[in-house]
Amino acid sequence: MNELERRYRRLLRAYPPDYRRERGDEIIGTYLDVAGPDRRWPSLAEAADLGRGGLRQRLRAADATDLIPGVRLAGLLALTTAAFLAGFWVLAEQQLPPAEAGVPVFGPFVSVGIVAWCGWLIAALVVAVAPGRPARVAIGVALLMTAAVPAVSVLAGVPRPPLLVLAPVVALGVLALAVDDGLPVPARVLPVTAAVGGGLLSYAMGVGAYWSAYRGGGEEFQPPTGTVLLLVVLLLAIGLGMRRDTRGGWAVVALLTPVGLLNVHLLAGAVDGLASGAPRPTYPTMVGVALAVALLGPALLPAAVALRRRLRTPSAAAACPTCGSPR
Repeated sequence: MNELERRYRRLLRAYPPDYRRERGDEIIGTYLDVAGPDRRWPSLAEAADLGRGGLRQRLRAADATDLIPGVRLAGLLALTTAAFLAGFWVLAEQQLPPAEAGVPVFGPFVSVGIVAWCGWLIAALVVAVAPGRPARVAIGVALLMTAAVPAVSVLAGVPRPPLLVLAPVVALGVLALAVDDGLPVPARVLPVTAAVGGGLLSYAMGVGAYWSAYRGGGEEFQPPTGTVLLLVVLLLAIGLGMRRDTRGGWAVVALLTPVGLLNVHLLAGAVDGLASGAPRPTYPTMVGVALAVALLGPALLPAAVALRRRLRTPSAAAACPTCGSPR
């Protein structure tokens, strides 16, 4: 076994063990035939292809193949929400604080966050006009730009949006990468429409509200956004469920993490209220709640898949152990 084959077999671990035993040699042989004699590493496309194939087979084994369409639906809602937030904050970035406040600024903008918000607006436009690979690249770039804002702020010594404003957008961006390539035109323009709506809301709130919204970390803006997102996906889940379509249920589970991060102020307020009766959440509590949501939220999807598999196991166990047919 050469080094390239060994590396292919490491990637093949994405597949279930039974599938690897039955088809592993055939899959590896196909990749080796295409690779040629001089290759030493699998390409990124091959690694992604093996990862996707392994995920599909594991979901098929758990009878949860409907998860992927549900996550794609969540991706569209996540991108729409991220574009709405970007439309709001991009106008807020242009309204500088009063000079007497003595607050540092980033050139003509409030902070370096303007780069991230513009990235999401561009991603929404690309999704509308060029779905597929260009759209995923634009979403990935916007996601990286948002995640890099804190580091750029420290290295360049410029202000940035609060972390509790950036964290939900990062979570939304991760989900947005799953947006479907074959969306109809009305669905593709939904993020652009949401961005325009966010900008109009920002304008309607007035100049004085822009800077106070950032200073408060979106305390009065983000929870309503998260609540609306949750209500929309719940209504979709109910409507689709009435037609025996489970995409909405998976979308609810996938979106609980960004919804929780958007509602950190409410969740932290509940924690502080129960613990000490404080009228407003403290910053340490908000950080703790955000970390808890960020750590526990991503575990919900695999937990739901495991639950689905456990619930389907009794029907499989009812099959005849010798012939495999139902009793």
